[in-house]
Amino acid sequence: MTAEAHLREQVCTLAKSMFDRGLTGGASGNISARLEDGTLLVTPTGSSFGSLDPARLSHFSKDGQLIGGDKPTKEMPLHSAFYETRMHTGAVVHLHSCHSVALSMLPETDPDNVLPPLTPYAIMRLGKVKLLPVFLPGDPAMGDAVRGLAGKRSAVLLANHGPVVAGKDLQAAVYAVEELEETAKLALLTRGLQPRLLTPEQISALVTKYKIEWD
Repeated sequence: MTAEAHLREQVCTLAKSMFDRGLTGGASGNISARLEDGTLLVTPTGSSFGSLDPARLSHFSKDGQLIGGDKPTKEMPLHSAFYETRMHTGAVVHLHSCHSVALSMLPETDPDNVLPPLTPYAIMRLGKVKLLPVFLPGDPAMGDAVRGLAGKRSAVLLANHGPVVAGKDLQAAVYAVEELEETAKLALLTRGLQPRLLTPEQISALVTKYKIEWD
């Protein structure tokens, strides 16, 4: 199996796993992944994570031209912004996951760091997660907002929409976005219960040990 064929299968396998566990439903969510030659494989518009066809994934050239497959997701400006500003990005995953979206709508959510420090793993896999404003789906301004972060964040939460996470490869991006959703769920479950948070000293130790971006 070629590297491209393997990545096509991996996109579909991981997408179905997320769909089957209710992390995104219907025809929502999208994934992009970079091949060794710099081209991108992208989930098509209107497709369900539960029934993707590896052969029909959209295929983009290095300069952003569609060279094969079905019509791509309308969120391409969002994906492109991460590849342009974070040179080591190998994949981007965007979900409409329920708890993350709920957290994005609460007035007390910190727009600079939406996740409270409940577990080490969210900090290790995500760093700080920036809350971005409400945009119409497919609005190129979403990409501009990500570019405005100048590559300092690997994860953002689109208000009233859902999380977007960039990773060094597809598996890392999927694990990270799942961690974001689970931490959002924990935040909602413990809201108003005064949970014990990680201390500033514990956070600092994690940031130092794992070389986490924390600006």
